[in-house]
Amino acid sequence: MRQDSRFVELRRNFRRFVIPMTLLFLAWYLLYVLLSTYARDFMGQRILGDINVAMVFGVLQFVTTFLIARRYARFATERLDPIAGEIRAELEARDEERRVSR
Repeated sequence: MRQDSRFVELRRNFRRFVIPMTLLFLAWYLLYVLLSTYARDFMGQRILGDINVAMVFGVLQFVTTFLIARRYARFATERLDPIAGEIRAELEARDEERRVSR
């Protein structure tokens, strides 16, 4: 199955989404950590009342996480699940044939 062109495509599509998105999110998170460590004046600037830049960036980390999860779910539904469904159906059919032939 590993050499099946559909499986190769499935893995390629998965990597095309996951690797760049992971790197982007890690860079964004690292920026937050570095700014919190080395740009305390900037991060401490008040925006509205007691809300400062650091709080906004912190909340945006959560927002980013949820947006990535939502985007991945849509991506998987459109690009990964159809191919995975085909492969699964074929493998289940093979298993059923083996059980019947015993």
